[in-house]
Amino acid sequence: MPLLPPNPVARAAGVGGLSLALLLLLLPPAAQAQSGPPPGAGGPVEAGVITLEAAQTPYEVTLPGRAVAFARVDIRPRVEGVVEEIAYTPGQALEAGALLFRIGDDAHEAAVAAAAADLASAEASLSSAASTLERYRALSGAGVSEQDVEEANAAFLQAEASVKSAKAALWIAQIDLDRTEIRSPIAGIPDPADASMGALVTANQEAALTTVTQLDPIYVDVQESSARIQRVRRRLADGTLKREAKLEARLTLESGDPYERTGVVLSPSAQVSAGTGTTTFRLQFPNPDRWIMPGQFLRVHLKLGESQGVLVPQGATSRAADGALTAWILRDGKARKVALQEGGSAGNAWIVTGGAAAGDLLIVDNLRNMREGAAVTAVPVTIDATGLAEDAAPAQAPAPAAPASAASTAKD
Repeated sequence: MPLLPPNPVARAAGVGGLSLALLLLLLPPAAQAQSGPPPGAGGPVEAGVITLEAAQTPYEVTLPGRAVAFARVDIRPRVEGVVEEIAYTPGQALEAGALLFRIGDDAHEAAVAAAAADLASAEASLSSAASTLERYRALSGAGVSEQDVEEANAAFLQAEASVKSAKAALWIAQIDLDRTEIRSPIAGIPDPADASMGALVTANQEAALTTVTQLDPIYVDVQESSARIQRVRRRLADGTLKREAKLEARLTLESGDPYERTGVVLSPSAQVSAGTGTTTFRLQFPNPDRWIMPGQFLRVHLKLGESQGVLVPQGATSRAADGALTAWILRDGKARKVALQEGGSAGNAWIVTGGAAAGDLLIVDNLRNMREGAAVTAVPVTIDATGLAEDAAPAQAPAPAAPASAASTAKD
């Protein structure tokens, strides 16, 4: 029986089908996945949305700060001598004028006594010169010439000058004697002594005997961008930011705990750093319990005023490569990526003054699957105090079970 000629159509289909099957088997899983439809092609993306609202919110900024001592004094001797007493306890608070060191004063007491003797001698000479001058004036023209009177007057003036000089020398000697007791010029906390008992010290030596630091109150220096300062001033000028009647500052400690006392802004710097584009502000805080120490890094929170704006949850935003703040807005059923103009923060939300308006639908979840222009099925949600999205739709009865194939298809 003759064989039928092969069907070219069937052969082509068989070979093509075999080749396609082999090709799919040989492709890696990633390549097979890429051969599927693009994201979003299967239908709308389901995402939670909230309706943006305008609100009058406090305008606050948070800045890094560094604590600086209110006053810090290096204690050095001003006279020469031997340290005879260290009269303070390191680390224990002391008042201004408290005794710190005592230097041997024998030589200085002797200098005071010698200066006192010189003063007594000068005063005696002055008394004698005054008597002579008075007598010569009484006898002028009767055995005493005018020249004798002039010489007596010159001697009197010289004796008077000697008394003044002796008084100054006694004053200096007394000052040096008083300086043998070294006292703190400020109230504060003294460091351990850098000199021991019996050490010889000299006047105004380079090495300090100790250092006293005043910690209450304490300064905190912060750096602020000059560009943001200009933006704030512009908002104050156009009325979109209402100035706070009294500007107060709060602190967050290095431990993350809030500091219970508020501070005040003293004054800004009059110069902008050419390297960083920032200017320095100095704030002052009460520090009676010494929670803040010089050199600590802190976070400073400043409430500048009240601002009218739209509150956008921070968790629904991201930063572009250029630093711009962006979010996804649902418009006409489509996802639109918008750039936001941020004017500070309130809690876990940004205060937005441009890019989004009250009444806009903000997409808050499923953000990784968002694409520009993608169709979105909106699910109303709410944002709790921690910034998490919760379903806002009322509870409904469960839908009837779908066929296994349909359920599998929906899950896929």
